Amino acid sequence: MAQGTAEGHGGLDDHEGQEAAEILAAARVCVDPELRRAIDSLPGSMRRVALYHFGWEHADGTPAAGHAGKAIRPALVLTAVRALGGDPATAVRAAAAVELTHNFTLLHDDVMDRDTTRRHRPTAWTVFGDADAILAGDAMQALAQQLLAEDPHPGASAAATRLASCVVELCAGQHADCALERRGPDEVTLDECLAMAEAKTGALLGCACALGAVYSGAGRGAADALDGFGREAGLAFQLIDDVIGIWGDPARTGKPAGADLAARKKSLPVVAALASGTPAAAELAELYGQKPAEGNLDRMARAVEEAGGRDWALLHAADRMSRAINQLAGAVPVPEAAGGLLALAEFVTRRTH
Repeated sequence: MAQGTAEGHGGLDDHEGQEAAEILAAARVCVDPELRRAIDSLPGSMRRVALYHFGWEHADGTPAAGHAGKAIRPALVLTAVRALGGDPATAVRAAAAVELTHNFTLLHDDVMDRDTTRRHRPTAWTVFGDADAILAGDAMQALAQQLLAEDPHPGASAAATRLASCVVELCAGQHADCALERRGPDEVTLDECLAMAEAKTGALLGCACALGAVYSGAGRGAADALDGFGREAGLAFQLIDDVIGIWGDPARTGKPAGADLAARKKSLPVVAALASGTPAAAELAELYGQKPAEGNLDRMARAVEEAGGRDWALLHAADRMSRAINQLAGAVPVPEAAGGLLALAEFVTRRTH
């Protein structure tokens, strides 16, 4: 993070941070082979785009040593299974299906948002074109459902239903996001933005946790409670991500400084700032109505901060994490068993880049 310390690791101690890092690394080891098998089954044109997007190949098709992301969502699936007494090895396909779904949304979002950088390299659409990126995303979503359809696990059918419903919600969230971007800065409410963020980010994190419950053999009550846990943690995640989108260090985020401001995104800190009724809010509204110009981004970032948008987002993220912990306690009442899920939630909402 470029400025301040409030959004640093805070209450995340070294033990929790190490535990989360180990869980994520183990999930990547378990899930990557399943992902590679799925992607290798694609026709050549779409396979090439997918392999590039995951960081496994360069644009010319030669092997790359990049990574495929943090594996937060598959880690949540596997950790939820373990927390409820199941065997994570039985849920690797489900974890891969969730990761494929996540990456299908990234490919499509990058096209719609015209984002040019992801994971420190050009986005797929900038390399292969819009059509190839969209079709590769479509194919990944189909692969996700295929993995569950072919999975002999007794929970696979229920998991497929949950994931399909989640995809519809993700699409609704993205539609809402696009619609909000077409409206003026004074025409967007915080409630609308929070609902959009829950659909776009919280829904899949909640689904990942719920799929873990399904694959553990737990009842619907536990699955719904873990879905709630993931949704609340996901909203905290989005709030922090929006802070990073304004004040993050490009060397760590892989995106240009102030990218969200340059795109005039109605991110949560911005909308909270605009709703503050302060002189800084009026300045921000005026700047958001102007064409991007050199120096404007710094002025906008200062206006968001002076209007209280940054502090609001950080405080609201902490509140959502508190709600997430309450949901987790309802699903996994034994604190020791819930430790892995809590460590993951703390990790993604206290990250600094």
